[in-house]
This record gives sequence, C-alpha cells and structure tokens, in this order.
Amino acid sequence: MTSPEEKTNNDQEERLCYTALENRSQELTAYIEAIGQLALVSVADRGGRILQVNAKFCEVCGYNEQELIGQDHRILNSGTHPKEFFDEMWATIERGDIWHQEICNRSKNGQLYWVDSTIVPLKGSDGRIDRYLSVSVDITARRQKEMVLRKRLKEITCLYAIRRRMEQELPMDEICQRIITHLTGAMQFPEIATAVIELDGRRFASENYSQDLAHGLQAQIVVNGKICGRLQVFYREDRPFLLPAEQGLVEAITDDLGKWLERMQAEAARKENETLIWRQANFDSLTNLPNRHMFHDRLEQAMKKSDRTGLPLALLLFDLDHFKQINDTYGHAMGDLLLQEAALRLGSCARESGTVARLGGDEFIVILGELDDPDTVERITQDALRKLAEPFRLKNEVAYVSTSIGIAFYPADATDPSVLLKSADQAMYAAKSQGRNRYSYFTSAMQQAAQVRMRLVNDLRGALADNELLVYYQPIVEFSTGAVHKAEALVRWQHPTRGLIGPAEFIPIAEDTGMIVDIGDWVFREAARQAALWRASHHATFQISVNRSPVQFHSEVSIHSAWFDHLQKLGLPGQSIVVEITEGLLLDTDAAVTDQLLAFRDAGMQVSLDDFGTGYSALAYLKKFDIDYLKIDRSFVHNLSPSSNDMALCEAIIVMAHKLGLKVIAEGVETAQQRDLLAAAGCDYGQGYLFSEPLPAKQFEALLQTTRQSI
Repeated sequence: MTSPEEKTNNDQEERLCYTALENRSQELTAYIEAIGQLALVSVADRGGRILQVNAKFCEVCGYNEQELIGQDHRILNSGTHPKEFFDEMWATIERGDIWHQEICNRSKNGQLYWVDSTIVPLKGSDGRIDRYLSVSVDITARRQKEMVLRKRLKEITCLYAIRRRMEQELPMDEICQRIITHLTGAMQFPEIATAVIELDGRRFASENYSQDLAHGLQAQIVVNGKICGRLQVFYREDRPFLLPAEQGLVEAITDDLGKWLERMQAEAARKENETLIWRQANFDSLTNLPNRHMFHDRLEQAMKKSDRTGLPLALLLFDLDHFKQINDTYGHAMGDLLLQEAALRLGSCARESGTVARLGGDEFIVILGELDDPDTVERITQDALRKLAEPFRLKNEVAYVSTSIGIAFYPADATDPSVLLKSADQAMYAAKSQGRNRYSYFTSAMQQAAQVRMRLVNDLRGALADNELLVYYQPIVEFSTGAVHKAEALVRWQHPTRGLIGPAEFIPIAEDTGMIVDIGDWVFREAARQAALWRASHHATFQISVNRSPVQFHSEVSIHSAWFDHLQKLGLPGQSIVVEITEGLLLDTDAAVTDQLLAFRDAGMQVSLDDFGTGYSALAYLKKFDIDYLKIDRSFVHNLSPSSNDMALCEAIIVMAHKLGLKVIAEGVETAQQRDLLAAAGCDYGQGYLFSEPLPAKQFEALLQTTRQSI
C-alpha cells in the first residue's frame, strides 16, 4: 500500500512531467510557426500517426488540420514509392539519425506532389525517441520541369534512330554501330581499338547484342576502356534496339546533327499541331464522335459507294426528348455526362453497321451504308430506342430521357446530301409530334408539309406589321352567378390568301422562330387596352387572361417590366391582367423564369396554370409562386359523366385547389350536363362553346350586354 509521502512524490513527478511535455509542445509549436511560411512542417508519434501540422502543410496536401490529426502518415504517400524506400527511412530515424530524401506524396484530390524532406527524431525526457519532426520544401515545379526535359530528350533521340532506319533501311546492328560512331567521333577518339556494349557486366559486340537484351535495361559504350556514352534498350515490332539515353548525347553530337535534330523536333511539333487542328475540325470534343463537318464528308463517300454497289443507305437522325430539362434540373455538367453516355450507347447499336456522328446539341446521326438486309434499319432503331430509354446514372443522380428518330433513304427519298438530311429531320419532327420515344420514316407528305410551313414562316414575319393579326376573346363564366367578368385573349391570323388561321397552326412556328416575343407583347397591349374599356363600360374588376409562352420567359428581351409601365399609363391595376402559363414552366429552375413569376406577383398580376393535369408539376410550386387559378384541361371535361373517372379527377382537383386557396376554371365546357356536374363539384368558373366561341372585340361586347341583361 502506497504511503501518503510516496503518493505526494508521485503526484509531484507527474506534474513535473506534464509541465515538461507542455513546455516542449509549446517550443515545437513556436518552431513550427516560425518556419511555417517557407516549409511544410509536421510532427508524428513513433507509430507514424500525425500529431501536428502547420498551415503550409495543409495548403500543399489539400487536407485540413482536423482531417490529418491522428491519421497514419501513409495517408499521403500510399503507393507512391516501393516498400523498401520507407523501410530505409524508418530504419534511419529509428537509429536516431537524420533522414533526408525527396518524397512523392499524393494530395487529397489525388494529384501527386514532390517535397524535399528532412525528418529529425525527437527524444523524450527518458532519452528515448518518441516523436519525429518533418520539415519539407515543395519541389513539385522543379520535378515537373525535369520530367518534361527527359521526355523531350527521349523524343528527339527516338526520332533520330527511327528516321535513319526508315530512310536507309539499315539493320538494327548497323544502326547501333552508327550511334557508337557518332559518340566516339564527337568525343574525339580518333583511334578506336574497341567499341563494345557492356550490359550488366557482360560485353556484347554489335552483331549479336539483340539476341540477349532485356527491355528497359541501360547499357554503356566503352571505347578503349573508357565510358563514352550510355544507351537504353527499347523494343519496336518485338525487336530490341538501342537508343541514346542521356544528356551527354546532345552535348556530344556534331553541330550538323544537332541542327538536324532541331528540324526533326520542329517537324514533329508541326505535324502534331496539324493533327490537333484536323481533329478539332472533324471531331466533337465532348463525345469524340465525328462532328457535322466529318459527317458530311462521310455521307458523300457513303453515297458514292451506294452508287457503285447499287445498295441503298439510310440516315437515322436522333434527337433526345426533354434533354433541356436535364440541363435545367441538374446543370450543364450533368447534361454533358448524359450526352457522352448517349454517344456510347448509340455507338454500341451501330458499331458494325455504320457511322455515328454528333451534329450538335442533343442531335446525333447514324449513316447505315450498303443495306442488303432491309431488317437492319428496324433492328438498330429498336435497339437504340431501348438503350436510350434506360436510366442514365450521372454521378449521384439518375436521369431518364428517350429519343425521337427520323429515317430517310438514299436514293429513294433524296439524292442530294443536304436534302437527305432535311428529309430525316422532317421525319424526326414527325416522331416528336406523335408522342416522342418513337421513330418515323420520311414520306412525300412530310416534304409538302415542310414547304407549307416554310411559306407560313415567311408570311408570318410580315403579319404583325401588315395588321393581319387579330385578338379574339372567349368569356369565362362564373358558375354561381352566370356573370362574365373574365375573358381569355386568343390570337388569330387573318392570312391574305388562306383566310383565318387558328393559333394551333402558327403559334408553334412563332415559338420556333422567336417571333412569339413580339406577337405576345402585341397581344398583351391589345388585351390591356380592351380591359380598360370593359372595366369602364361593363364591370370595374374585369380581367383578361393572356397566354405567355415559355419562349417569352427565356427571351433575352425582358419586356415584363415594360408591361407594368404600360398598365400604369392606362391607369390599370395589376389585377386587370392574368398571365396564363403551362405546368412545365413551374419546374424550370432558370432564374429568368422565377424572377419574372415573382415580379408578376409583386406587381399584383395574377397567374393561371393552363391545362392542369396533362403535365407534371410539384404542388409546392403552386404556393411558391402564388398561383391564383388552375384550369382543368378540356380532356378531363370532354367525357364527363356522374360516375366516370374523369369526374373523380375533376372533383379531386377542385378540392385540392380550394384547400390551397386557388380558384378553378374548367375548359372545354360544351354541354349543360358538364356545366351542372362541374358546378355541383364546386368548380368556380367555366369556359367553352356552351357559353360562346372566341369572338372579336365588338361581338364580345354585344355578348357582355346580353349577359348583363339576363343576370
């Protein structure tokens, strides 16, 4: 049992030891901080666990202090040196000696870096080594320069030997002998008694060296007993040969040979640059597939071959469905990963049968030549549809897309390359219009439709300036009262030769060409002017709904602020206009979309979600952007009956909307039964031919007068 005196002595010894350790730790810390601006400093215990590091150490290796403390030192150099390298290091410092060497480490991001390191063993109060202090200097830049110099020297010497062999077709033995001659002559050995190669203590004459040399070994040339140069053993076409291996060669060669080597290096660099330029001009940098330029070249070659063989070729144009949503949701970097994977999948479908190229964006094309089997196109098309519909794993995300494919044949569909491509493009758009994730063959009817569309595009460009566009208004009826205090503005085109054209025919064209921005702005201004008139003559709270295309939201021309100014000039509050948008727009994460929706809210303008139930939208977005109205799509109203599934869906939408504080408008109301069922379900408003078709402003005004008298 320990006596009180012994216990007191033990406590005093422990306090003294603790104080000594603390003082020692403070001294180390002060030392580390003093040299921390210049060197990487660390302290490890005898087991190699890191105890302390300075800021410079963390800066170079990429780990923070918390990630390093307590870790084994091998976190930095695992796999960078052979085991014997570290065995020698530990043996040195365990003996109490200072170890100094250059070490290659691996940073947190996987990059290698070099340090010139000195490790000093530290002894404790008991005289035994218990810690190690490492002070290192970052020499990565110097090592990289050395590697570049070694690489260039090797390239020069390889070029020399290979070029000489190609030019003179000399045997390997004579190439070796000529290199020896260059070295000995340049180093001024006029009388050569012996010129042999020594390798691993063995001597080889130039005529028999190739039978017994190992790859990667280094030989030395001995002339008259003196070493005059070194050679490296290389293999080419499974035969060994020798090339100069050291800087001494460059110093030894004559001026003429030096100039020749410089020319060879410049020629190699020029050819390398030409190859790079050619590849950049002909291949897509993202997918490594042939680009549009290379595609046209290969298509012309395939068409010529088709003419010679009499066998047709097929052109398959692929466009990824809803690819923009991938970019908007996950970012362009993820979109690039998807394009790279899509390219690999297409390549696996057509690897043996044709050429796969990327035209740009999310469009790919496949050339299938010499079609002696008519089933080839169908098989590859079905295989591509299946593979591209499989999930894409993009790092930690999973994305889904499909593809629409247009198919055209040479020479049946076109004999000109550009026309053939247009034919495939028209077939692809036909596949998209049929619902996507499918393929379509080109037909002459598509060509006719394309020509009609082109004429419409040209005519539409002047329609606004020539006052050919009209705004019609369709009433929105309040079910509870039968009153009409709302209307939707719908644009029509009075074509000079074709007559009245509905929006379904020309609005997609306006969106594709960007003309929808000017047309939409004009419709808004017309609707605002009419709202001011009807608020004064019919009802003080009259509202007009104006459709706003997603293209308008993404336009570089921000006109929504000009809309607010226009309303102020007319003396109208924001509530006089309702902006109608589609469901898909709510999921668009582009700041241009969210900023405009919030700006409409702040200006007092209400927002209506059109065709609800046909797309996909998150309920959270209905509140985030303060949506005011849901419009039930006409497809749910068309077959409405008391016991139908559509009736259940309509009731569910109405209940949900009311719970969220939204009003509901039913589109496509055509019968009294539909009206009564919707009203009984609590729907707020109805719109459809039962009440009125869209009318010009004057006829709509007459309708308002009739409605007011009947209420």
